[in-house]
Formats: sequence, C-alpha cells, structure tokens
Amino acid sequence: MNRAQKEKVVEELGQIFESSGVVVVAHYAGLTVAEMQDLRRQMREAGGSVRVAKNRLARIALAGKQNEHLTELLTGMTVFAYSEDVATAARVVHKYSKANGKLVILGGAMGETVLDVAGVKAVADMPSREELLALIVGGIGAAAANLAGAIGAPASNVAGILSTVEERAEAA
Repeated sequence: MNRAQKEKVVEELGQIFESSGVVVVAHYAGLTVAEMQDLRRQMREAGGSVRVAKNRLARIALAGKQNEHLTELLTGMTVFAYSEDVATAARVVHKYSKANGKLVILGGAMGETVLDVAGVKAVADMPSREELLALIVGGIGAAAANLAGAIGAPASNVAGILSTVEERAEAA
C-alpha cells in the first residue's frame, strides 16, 4: 500500500469515526472468509457497514477526534462495525458474536461516550430509530384519540339524557 492509498484510508476512517452514530470495535481472529462475508451481509441488510483496517492507520485517523479513546482497543485483528443509527451496528455485532464466539466485542463509541462490552450490549438492546418513531406516533395517536373521546363524551351524555327524558315523556 503506497502513501496515497494510506492517506485515503485514513481519511475514510476519519469520516467513519466522525459521522457514525455508533462504532463497535471487535476482534475477528479465527473468522473464515465466509463468516466475515456473512457478517458484512447482515450488517449491510441492517443498514450498517463493517470495515477492517490496519490499527496504525486507525490510530492516525482517530487522533484529535471525539472518540480518540478507541485507540486503546486497537490491538490484534480488529474490525470496525458502524452505522448512522445508534442501535444497528451494536445489535448486529452483538447478535453475531453470540452465534459465533470467534467475534469478540472489545468496546465502542457513541459520539464522545465510551462503550465497554456491557455498554455495547445495552446499546444493542435499545430500540431502533424506526421503532422509537413508531412508539412516539402511537403515543401521539393515543393521546389524540383520548382527547377526541373526552370532547365527544359530554355530547353523547347529553344525547342520552335527552333520549331518556323523551322516552319518559312519551310513556306518561
């Protein structure tokens, strides 16, 4: 790899570290090519990406970035899983590491927040952006339905009372 290619990799990694909602660092020693392709496929389908880079280039890319603390995790054969959605990359890597013990989560970053292994698991358990939006819309819809019911309730009560009065007047 020549100097221009290395500079390009450092620039790409810098963009990944700055623009991703979450970055998960894991060891992938022992994974076969097919297993790595399977991880990449699962991540791509979920909306994230996987990147393998030399630790030295990743350290250079992390210098001065908000998640510079990731340099402590860069030992051995490391892979970066990242996504714009904070839960996606963590969820896919956590699920894959449970199914395949060769992928070992080391930690990660969510903006300036340092994530240890338990932190990555906690982020993986969070609902996705779409699920959160659905919960919010459902809450707003339920509130609107309750408000409409409360507004309509007095009118229906008055109609019921008038109907009862009318029936009694006819019976008398």
